[in-house]
Amino acid sequence: MSDRTSFARRLPKAAKRTAGRTSAPQVPANIRVFDVDLSREERARIRHSLGAKLGKYATSIERVTVRVRDVNGPRGGIDKLCRIKVVLSGLPSVVFESRALSLKPAINGALSGTERAVRRSVQRRHTKPIKVATRGALRPDG
Repeated sequence: MSDRTSFARRLPKAAKRTAGRTSAPQVPANIRVFDVDLSREERARIRHSLGAKLGKYATSIERVTVRVRDVNGPRGGIDKLCRIKVVLSGLPSVVFESRALSLKPAINGALSGTERAVRRSVQRRHTKPIKVATRGALRPDG
């Protein structure tokens, strides 16, 4: 199965217990919307974009939450906000947000930034040297 498929809408509880070592279709992606109308097609496009951008890191991802909000309401301005939180296995969570005049650029900006941040976190785990325990080490008699 390809790493570049859409993330799941929902996962059963038994599958959640094994999350973190799964393929892209098994990563749950929750989309939360505040004061913005998102159609089913737009939600599906967001899940597909998450799978395309983050699918290669699916084995390190436990879950993803996307929050879309209209900050200023009807007043206008740069008020569309998209915040993406990625919970990684054994690493701190990654949170990235983007603001734009309209919804699509805000979502695309957040997706691109999230991909970079997740890549850095996962690479840092692979390049970080293993620490050797010094406590309790044998001491020479003396």
